[in-house]
Amino acid sequence: MGIGGTGVVTVDSILGTAALLDQKHVRSLDQTGLSQKGGPVVSHLRLFDETPQVGSRIGVAQADLYLGLDLLVSLAPQNLARADPERTVAVVSTSKVPTGQMVTQVDSVFPEIGGLTRALERSTRASRSLMIDSLRICDALFGDHMPAGLLLLGVAYQAGLVPLRAESIERAIGLNGVSVATNTLAFQWGRRWVADRAAVEAAVQAPVAAPAVTVARLPGADGFAGELSRLVEGRAADLASYQNEAYARGYVEFVRQVADVEQQRAPGRTRIAEGVARHLYKLMAYKDEYEVARLLLRAGSDEEIRKQFPGGARVYWNLHPPLLRALGMERKVKLGSWARPALVVLRALRRLRGTPFDLFGRTEVRKVERALIAEYRDLITRALASLSPQTYDAVAEIAWLPDLVRGYEAIKMRNVVRYRERAAALEAQASGHDGRQRAVEAARS
Repeated sequence: MGIGGTGVVTVDSILGTAALLDQKHVRSLDQTGLSQKGGPVVSHLRLFDETPQVGSRIGVAQADLYLGLDLLVSLAPQNLARADPERTVAVVSTSKVPTGQMVTQVDSVFPEIGGLTRALERSTRASRSLMIDSLRICDALFGDHMPAGLLLLGVAYQAGLVPLRAESIERAIGLNGVSVATNTLAFQWGRRWVADRAAVEAAVQAPVAAPAVTVARLPGADGFAGELSRLVEGRAADLASYQNEAYARGYVEFVRQVADVEQQRAPGRTRIAEGVARHLYKLMAYKDEYEVARLLLRAGSDEEIRKQFPGGARVYWNLHPPLLRALGMERKVKLGSWARPALVVLRALRRLRGTPFDLFGRTEVRKVERALIAEYRDLITRALASLSPQTYDAVAEIAWLPDLVRGYEAIKMRNVVRYRERAAALEAQASGHDGRQRAVEAARS
């Protein structure tokens, strides 16, 4: 089970081919529904030693292996009906893949993973089932999430859940002819995850390359730990490239202040600081014309194109800047390689961002984007003043609130209104609760 475009049918085809190579009889049924890209996709695969006299569909409580490339699709009632707690072993990806509703309704959140996996375990043999964040591992190992299905297949195979030979599966991957080397490696890495999970995690966490600006170079950046350290390090480095080191230092110093207050008021908890580390960066790194130029000219992009198109390729950029849109231009502008010098100049001019000489900063959306940075910092500072065990959840929600601010132009501006309304409500809730708590404590004393 999974969503269209992620290789569900490919995994089914590879398994079916491998079964034929092993002289088995195969019955297969792919259910792609109305949407083959992003919609739920389910494949039924049945293997037999003798010629079967049954259909392809797996019946209720008849599945031996429950291979889920997407956690939410795996929990669909019509799919769970195929599982049996005494018979079915689940191998499922726990990676968070947003649904269409989460994309269009920005206040929708992904359900808590623990509750989802517990629901899955109730319908399968929990003692043998395996849960793995396949997208995270594939992104780290291959820089691509597409091999995730083959990674999961490797996990299932090494766990003894696929009655085929590994040689046949790898040969079937070759016969499929798509990303043969990568898919074969993904299958092998999945097997290794079962045999030596620590080694796989070590490979996943190994640094790929040193960032251009590290947190260690920024005053006050030491002392972060765990997930907070990871969040700050990468984002501080990017903000230094986005604007300059002073800009990045301001980010680090504010996150440090938030983390200190959180540890004083709620020792051992980091949800507020992590929220600020994520979302202050998001507000500070708004995508304007200078940033678009920087991203288009990022180091290594030319080499990526040469590798993907060894015979050569012409590169065009299709852009629709807000300034031109405001002047009435309704179509994107197509720029060729001749525009590269202009992009280089535009990237260099990012130092003017937010100054009186920032020509692109005079549109309404840019003014609002800059204002949100200071608004959010002030909002967090006020919220921290009322932080207590009783107000912790409200303050944490405030810290994560900029996640509402998504989209471009008119969509973003509408979401800013929602953000400000919700921020005012949460601030009133936190300060009101804190005031009531202080009154109670005063009365008791």
